[in-house]
Amino acid sequence: MSEIEKAYSGGLATNVERPISDPGIEPHRLRMTDKDEGAAKTAERVIASLFLLSIVGAIVAVWGFFAFPITDGDLAATRNGALWMGIGMALSLFGIGFGAVHWAKSLMPDHEVSEERHLARSSDEVRAQAIEIIKLADGESGFTRRKLIRRTMYGALAFFPIPAVVIFGDLGPTVGDTLKRTMWRAGTRLTKDPTGIPIKAADVTIGSVFHVIPEGLKDLDHEVKLNEKAKAAVLLVRVNPEDLKEDPAKASWSYDGIVAYSKICTHVGCPVALYEQHTHHLLCPCHQSTFDLADHCKVVFGPAARPLPQLPIAVDAEGYLVAQSDFLEPVGPTFWDIRND
Repeated sequence: MSEIEKAYSGGLATNVERPISDPGIEPHRLRMTDKDEGAAKTAERVIASLFLLSIVGAIVAVWGFFAFPITDGDLAATRNGALWMGIGMALSLFGIGFGAVHWAKSLMPDHEVSEERHLARSSDEVRAQAIEIIKLADGESGFTRRKLIRRTMYGALAFFPIPAVVIFGDLGPTVGDTLKRTMWRAGTRLTKDPTGIPIKAADVTIGSVFHVIPEGLKDLDHEVKLNEKAKAAVLLVRVNPEDLKEDPAKASWSYDGIVAYSKICTHVGCPVALYEQHTHHLLCPCHQSTFDLADHCKVVFGPAARPLPQLPIAVDAEGYLVAQSDFLEPVGPTFWDIRND
């Protein structure tokens, strides 16, 4: 037998078998707030002050948001707004955090308890006893009795989310006619992007793809043009009319195999710009959502939840392609959750 085997079979094994005595729980040491009611009152006031500081911080953050509105080119307003919102939200967060920690350390019970593990489902007697313990803990912590702490904590918790609500509520545009309407109207000509040249039906051959914008879009101011183009951009494609699986209710929305669909993906709004002629599939390059152009742009693959909206088109007296109306379905990502009247 080797020395290692002797060690394991001898002293080491004996040590493993020898039980370790339970050292027990260290004696509880009273805090100043346990011994002196005046110290407990002082701690209560400090905790309430921290919760009040949290409320003030939330108000400061909201004030900073409205006092320094962000405008183009005004970096000073942006810096000041960010500074005061940051200070306010930090005070609000730390006020709640420090107040809760100080409450737990100075006033709530700090006795260590050791209990044996028991079955998950206790008897009715034990459950009733647990309820009594909760009531006892409530009394010892002073949650019900110390009204000043409780009320200021409620106020801090109520005010704390307000800055986030205000800031996040301003991240997107106001949903109204801004998203419910595009520039397409009855009689609006389809023009090439970005030149704005009107498109004749005779110029659209089978398999060809045109990136289309409404007539007059290119003449708008730069910012307005970008906003309107983000909603009104269209893909125009001509296929063999026999390949189209048209719904009889929408048969008049196309012209001799020419169909027009929104270019804005219904997933997160990326531009759908890739067309596969043999399969008639449109592909969004961002997340690979794939739409069947021949079957009303239904989703055949990817995360998009609904088809691309179709723009009803026709031909005017001069042979130019025109819109019959605006889109009759919501344009863009599904999370916009907009509906036309």
